[in-house]
Amino acid sequence: MFPVVVGINHHTAPLEVRERFNFPPSIVQKSLQDLYAHPEIRGAVILSTCNRTEIYAVTTEIEAGMAVIKEFMSRRAKMEQRELAQYLYMHTLYNAVRHLYRVAAGLTSMILGETQIIGQVADAYEAANQAEVTHKVINVVFQNSLSVGKRVRAETGIDQHPVSISYTAVELAKQCYEDLYGKRVLILGAGEMSTLTAKYLVEAGASMVMVSNRSFDRACALAQEFNGEAVRFEELEYRLPLADIVISATSAPHYILQPRLMKKVMAQKEDKTLLLIDIAVPRDINPAVRKILGVTLFDIDDLQKVLDKHQHLREIAAQQAESIIAEEMTQFMKWHNSLSVVPTIAALQQKGQEIKEHQLNRALDHLGSLTPKQEKIVRSLANSILNQVLHTPITRLKDAAETSQGHMYAEILQNLFDLETQPADHLQTSRRGTAE
Repeated sequence: MFPVVVGINHHTAPLEVRERFNFPPSIVQKSLQDLYAHPEIRGAVILSTCNRTEIYAVTTEIEAGMAVIKEFMSRRAKMEQRELAQYLYMHTLYNAVRHLYRVAAGLTSMILGETQIIGQVADAYEAANQAEVTHKVINVVFQNSLSVGKRVRAETGIDQHPVSISYTAVELAKQCYEDLYGKRVLILGAGEMSTLTAKYLVEAGASMVMVSNRSFDRACALAQEFNGEAVRFEELEYRLPLADIVISATSAPHYILQPRLMKKVMAQKEDKTLLLIDIAVPRDINPAVRKILGVTLFDIDDLQKVLDKHQHLREIAAQQAESIIAEEMTQFMKWHNSLSVVPTIAALQQKGQEIKEHQLNRALDHLGSLTPKQEKIVRSLANSILNQVLHTPITRLKDAAETSQGHMYAEILQNLFDLETQPADHLQTSRRGTAE
């Protein structure tokens, strides 16, 4: 059985193309069953997110299986295969497994190391289980991929370094205040950046969110999302003293907060400290306010320095993650190679047992009446001879299974002993892999 993957993602296709390949949860199981109905496909998983659609499968014949998947994707996108080809990537055998491990680890994500993907991989695998279209190899590969994703994050910390402007702004706020619980936040602007920042601040424990925007209706809408309060722009002078943290992300072409205003604000503040984070371009806050006692100001360049550092740390973590994946691939390859020799070993042992029993029964008939002890000695001798004869070829075959020559050794042994083997699908395996 051969693992394969055919996919499209944000590296290979624009959003308007990716949208055509999307599989919403409501149709995933039916789509999986349609794909599984093809005799070439013995197991399948559809991983469909906003940034990728990937179809993983186990197939009896690589080219035929890939052709089925490409035709399946072509029908989904209502796109001719010639046009489709420019957007697709394909991996087979161990490259397909390695690709999934890297996906689960977040190494192929738009944001390096992001955590959401591991849940999406788990959901995709669960949908395949519910549709009853999995296979022993699919089970091992996907269970291992989830373990790899968790191991990468636990050992490298790749997801511990924020790489978005909004999240980094909140992290800077945490550095200035050990605890954001109970802190009062004033958001200037009601766009996407402001919304994300407000979301992260509330998650971090901010107890009060005020939103001010030149469009009061938009300020009201954003404030309502966070059970906060909308503030009219002309009332800023009176509300700023109530804030501990000000996040500014408007589209104004000039400074909104000037030193003269901020001196008045600081004179009215009880604790005499205020954190200003300006994530607007052009800037909303005059840099001269840094000179005011008690004011701390970070602008977009300050945040970018942190982001650059965090991106560098994620890239270092990604190198560590690749080493972990290489280790995990070695384990998988040993298991997968063993599949080719397990039926041969089972057939050899069975044939040896049949020969032993036949010859043993003939010998016992010729020997006539034996005491139980004598018969036990004869049977023990037969078992010992069989085990010693089979020990070396079985050991050598197991050793060969950990190399690319496992298939060849198995075929030679089958020919030498005229063995009839059953497909590995009928035999139990253990993880790493055990098909749990």
